[in-house]
Amino acid sequence: LLMRIQLMCPLNDFLDGSTFNQLMTMHGTTMLFFAATPILFGFMNWVVPLQIGARDVAFPFLNSLGFWLFLFGALLMNTSFFLGGAPEAGWTSYVPLALNYSGTDFFVIGLQISGIGTILGAINFLTTIFTMRAPGMTLLRMPMFTWTTVVASALILFAFTPLTGGLTLIMFERLFNASFFDVAAGGNTVIYEHIFWIFGHPEVYLLVLPAFGIISDVLATFSTKRLFGYHSMVFATIMIGFIGFMIWVHHMFTVGMGPITNSVFGIATMLVGIPTGIKVFNWLFTMIGGKLHFTTAGLFAMSFIPNFLIGGVTGVMLAAVSADYQFHDTYFVVAHFH
Repeated sequence: LLMRIQLMCPLNDFLDGSTFNQLMTMHGTTMLFFAATPILFGFMNWVVPLQIGARDVAFPFLNSLGFWLFLFGALLMNTSFFLGGAPEAGWTSYVPLALNYSGTDFFVIGLQISGIGTILGAINFLTTIFTMRAPGMTLLRMPMFTWTTVVASALILFAFTPLTGGLTLIMFERLFNASFFDVAAGGNTVIYEHIFWIFGHPEVYLLVLPAFGIISDVLATFSTKRLFGYHSMVFATIMIGFIGFMIWVHHMFTVGMGPITNSVFGIATMLVGIPTGIKVFNWLFTMIGGKLHFTTAGLFAMSFIPNFLIGGVTGVMLAAVSADYQFHDTYFVVAHFH
């Protein structure tokens, strides 16, 4: 709300530049790391054992430890507002910008602590699902939400590691004057963008896949029939997770990697539209011929489809490199993210 007030009219001086940047950085970071991810983890904790017939997760202590690490990482980061200023280099914390602001230390330490908790949670869910299924609950009989939890947990293991590495490099640069990103000393700033987005793009899918799983189960329930094309849905989920790691450069089309690199990653990005399209059509075919129940949950799941479609189509527009040159650093990208 404070940011919106600032942007209501040109030349507004409601907030100064530093405060606006702090709010923007903390908003993006909080929503991704401290709101969306833990809410989905909460659903996983609650629903997955019920869906596979397990009494609890595999490592209850690890589960608790993961939660407290996440919570204290988030609290540490938010104390920065009262201890000299919050991070203000954006939720991506690009270098060399991030190296010049005092709040970056909070960003680095807070996300590292919280990230360890997230990784512990992912290990826990994978172990639970692969070792604690009830007799007869084969992998291809699991509900869609459990399948999406498997893929999302695998994404966390492979995506949070480069993020932790990148944050560690920033920490060494700030505390010990290392020169990973200092161009004058032979460093490279673009390498940080690669490290960040190798995490950042799979992060998008580890947020959206469990949501897909929820929608799949809810839609089938309120259409009073089985999910259409269950096996293709599982395949599409795995493919989205797989391709998600191969398309991080579409966040970096304008850094000057050349037309061939941009073209390859642009085409790869559009390929994600195929498994995603499979999902959308499966949802639609689930509803066709079903006895639809227009309850609040049913309506919410149905309205998700056109809403998500708009978000997905804007992603395909951004994947077209020539168009991306125009869209880059505009509110079109912000709108697509949201």
